[in-house]
Amino acid sequence: MYRYKSKRSDQAALKERIKGIAETRVRYGYRRIHVVLRREGWLINDKRVHRLYREMGLQIRHKTPKRRVKAKLRDDRQVATGSNEVWAMDFVHDQTALGSRIRILTIVDTFTRFSPAVEPRFRFTGADVVETLERVGKCYGLPKVIRVDQGSEFVSRDLDLWAYQRGVTLDFSRPGKPTDNAFVESFNGKFRSECLNAHWFMCLADATEKCEAWRRDYNEVRPHSAIGNKPPVSLIERSAEHGPRRLEQTGKSSSG
Repeated sequence: MYRYKSKRSDQAALKERIKGIAETRVRYGYRRIHVVLRREGWLINDKRVHRLYREMGLQIRHKTPKRRVKAKLRDDRQVATGSNEVWAMDFVHDQTALGSRIRILTIVDTFTRFSPAVEPRFRFTGADVVETLERVGKCYGLPKVIRVDQGSEFVSRDLDLWAYQRGVTLDFSRPGKPTDNAFVESFNGKFRSECLNAHWFMCLADATEKCEAWRRDYNEVRPHSAIGNKPPVSLIERSAEHGPRRLEQTGKSSSG
């Protein structure tokens, strides 16, 4: 019997090159990849590049938040194994006794449950968030990753530029998925029930004083079931130069 034998050459090398370009130029589609290949001397048309591009599944790539250099995809999220690896950050809303609305920036280390900052202000911008992170970074060091939602302050250019300069990755939650940032949601629940609901704030200065007192008690006294009923400070060693270092691990649950 006579059978047709394809004269097409082995395309393994071409596939490998297309994959290499897609990995280093993550926002390139098949058309730009085709241009790069032609520049490198590959005598192929864009239809073949498109077919191989689809066969390798390279077109199925989740987009990171627009224009965010230091944004991270959730796919490879891992549990923190030491202090200052992953922080979680969010806002809580409240008001003073006179009705003035305040916003409170809350930050918590997902491994130790230590809170580097609980800061109330009348308003927050991306620059204000950067200012707070710079201040607490001098005391405790900076993390490798900060988990945030897609609020306007967290997707701001100011925070993205700061993260790029400091080598910090911003790990964004999916819209409408608060469980993506479960550690800070749990922290905020405790903060509201034990501090915000327990006090009247006469003014912003009074709110700052009471929130800071609660944060110190939370870090140094309050027992946490997730870490063996110990306070968070027992898991870290403070160092202004290097930041907190891991001492021990007693649990991984997000509850406290």
